[in-house]
Amino acid sequence: MSLAQVHYISAAPGDAEKTAGRFTAVGPGVSQALLAEIEPLVGYALPDGASDRPADAELRSLPQAFTYAALSDGSRLVGRTAPARGEGPAPVRFHAHAVHIPSGVPLPGDRLPVEAWRSPHWVSVTPVGGALPDPLGALPPGPAPVREGLDDFAVSRGPWLAAVLADLRRASEEAPAGGPVVLVERQNADVARWLGLAAVTLPRDSVERLTFTTYTRRPGSSALRVVGALPEDAAAAREAGLRVHVCADRPPVDGTPDMWARTAARVWRSRAPELFQEARELPGDPFAAGPLAVIALCNGVALGPEERAAAAGWAAERPYALDAERIGRLVEALASPGIDDRMGSEFDAVGRLFGALDGRCPASVTAPLAAMLVTEAVRGGNGSLELPRRDAFAGPDGEAIAGVLGPEILTELESGAGGARPVARTVQLLRVARLLGVNGTELLPGVVDRLAPALLAEASEEPGPPAFAPALLELLDEQFDVRTALLGALDRIAPAAPGAVARFLERVALPFTGTQALPHLRMCAEVPGAMTTLGRDRTAVWHRVLRAAGLSPFAEPLVLRTAVGLVWEDRAPTVEEARMLLEAATSDAHRAAGTWARLVDAALGAPADTEDATALAHDLLRAFPQEIGGRERAALQLLDLCRDLRTGAPEPGWAEQVRTLRDRAEPLEPAVQERAFTALVERLLAPDRPGAELYDFVRSDDAELIAAYDRAARAEPTRTRLRTHPAYAADCFTHWTAHPHAGPAWTTTAAALLDEVLRPAVRAMTAEAVAEVEETVGRTGSSGRANAFRDWNRSRALGRLGRRIAGRVRRG
Repeated sequence: MSLAQVHYISAAPGDAEKTAGRFTAVGPGVSQALLAEIEPLVGYALPDGASDRPADAELRSLPQAFTYAALSDGSRLVGRTAPARGEGPAPVRFHAHAVHIPSGVPLPGDRLPVEAWRSPHWVSVTPVGGALPDPLGALPPGPAPVREGLDDFAVSRGPWLAAVLADLRRASEEAPAGGPVVLVERQNADVARWLGLAAVTLPRDSVERLTFTTYTRRPGSSALRVVGALPEDAAAAREAGLRVHVCADRPPVDGTPDMWARTAARVWRSRAPELFQEARELPGDPFAAGPLAVIALCNGVALGPEERAAAAGWAAERPYALDAERIGRLVEALASPGIDDRMGSEFDAVGRLFGALDGRCPASVTAPLAAMLVTEAVRGGNGSLELPRRDAFAGPDGEAIAGVLGPEILTELESGAGGARPVARTVQLLRVARLLGVNGTELLPGVVDRLAPALLAEASEEPGPPAFAPALLELLDEQFDVRTALLGALDRIAPAAPGAVARFLERVALPFTGTQALPHLRMCAEVPGAMTTLGRDRTAVWHRVLRAAGLSPFAEPLVLRTAVGLVWEDRAPTVEEARMLLEAATSDAHRAAGTWARLVDAALGAPADTEDATALAHDLLRAFPQEIGGRERAALQLLDLCRDLRTGAPEPGWAEQVRTLRDRAEPLEPAVQERAFTALVERLLAPDRPGAELYDFVRSDDAELIAAYDRAARAEPTRTRLRTHPAYAADCFTHWTAHPHAGPAWTTTAAALLDEVLRPAVRAMTAEAVAEVEETVGRTGSSGRANAFRDWNRSRALGRLGRRIAGRVRRG
């Protein structure tokens, strides 16, 4: 071993070179280029407030800079810079003594750099006469091992420990981001102790990358990874954007998210640093929290819930990495009854660990984990736990835990809060009851009656499979009696909420392929495939879904309700579909299923131009005379009257009946009203209309009906008939002038029709046709009315025409 030595001393005032200092002795193999790199590394600046002429005690109390640096050629430098007594005009100078370590050459004794911190080799003067120092063959450590006193130091720095270790770990990476980590201590020896903690805590290769100095006045310009500073320089380091830990100030409030560092800090506070080496012998990432947490728990170190979860998770992934003794100690630590801060992530990890150990270890070893899991499932409400197998609770241990938890389970299941209780909670309680052999047969009907609607409600809250689905399917697979009861409850719900059940079955594939009939569930499961295959042919979908029930609607009318609800859930059937439904099942079946209301909706919701709507209304009134009442009955009667107005001979008084039924049917569907008004006014405009009906219509002065009459009279069919049929034109003239004292709605409308509809039609006639109109008016009315027609035909002023018509009629 041959390590070249380097000595450097600060310049005295008045030195000719005007530099910070000079090398006073340089060993062989250290080039000028390396000296240029070394010089800033061994520089020194006195702290603020240091005396220009310190006494010996003050001089000894000044900080020393112990430095470990990597050089550009791969070599390294270990050295100490310390204040020294000067002469003449420089009473205080600094002296640096360093050792150059060639690339690839370890320190003597394969020691770490920090171990040379207090080495007796370091001197504060240059060899006499500046003689070239001999290469070192050894670099002995300090008078005490670097580990000595670190336990006490770590405990004293407990509040900062985890955050500093986390930053030291990051600083030891191959390519760390950012500038150096700054450790602020009042004594630079404490910075060295921090580095000693790192040397024990970090793996060897990480420690060797961790370049450092225990003291500097300029942290922001340092190329080293860790630097020590005094409190007065902390602000400047923060302004430079560095990670600064002021360990000489108040403890920090925020903790570090680095779980490995938190675990390492707990190990140090437990005064068990030997555990770091033990953890490094386990497989996995050296900075994963799991291995260190496992070793810590096995050795009685108390950890937090996240660290315990990391230990359980790591052991679950590598159960082969631990011997039986360690597994036993880990289980004992995790299941300790004195722990009261467990979280969900810890229980989940313990569940995975139990699954990994179950069958690999004796039941006596895993029994505490099983008891811990079921206790949390019952008392903690953790519905996502992986539960143990049933045989994990055989024997006295199982009986003991069942005796404690069984009454609690039954009490909660029996409570009427099932509707408000989350599904996952009920499922978990039922599963734990089976695991522990708790008999809840008497409670089961009430439990499933509350559970079934809760399943539908929770599943509808968000898209995709609900979170409780895996546990629910496991429950149904484990417990035949629960499956039978729950499927039966859902089947009973389906007729009232078929769409909700169908959507639930799309998200959760319930197993109902057994011997249970379950006609409604089978229909709900069939509808998605039927709609995909048959598309918009809802009649075909309905037939296919009904066949899936395996029952006839004549035998079980409720399947009719379910099928209709599935196919027409949010809308009424069309008239054609409603007539199919009416023909496919008897009125008794529709009456029992309650689907007659859907057929009524179809009739009343049909567009005004749907021809079969009136026929459907007629059939519905005959099929359900007792069920249909109130507004709907009046609206259907109005449609039925439309059918008679267009195709038959309605009973007298139909003009008044339209108005009466309309009022009873309020609020009337616009399409029904349009159809009724159209049928009425078309009948009133027919050549064979009864005069009594027209008289009732006119005297009613119903503005809406008269407006419909006006629109129909202006329509092209009426205009054509007026131009081509003189008798019809004469009839319209007679009726449009026959009620001069009717209400304002009719008077205004009649005058407008005479001037704007009839006059153009008469002008378009031949002279012979006009004469025929005049002769027909006189024959069916009176000579006075014939004269009125002649005057009207010559008149162009609607106001004068109205007065003359009124006078002629009165005289006639």
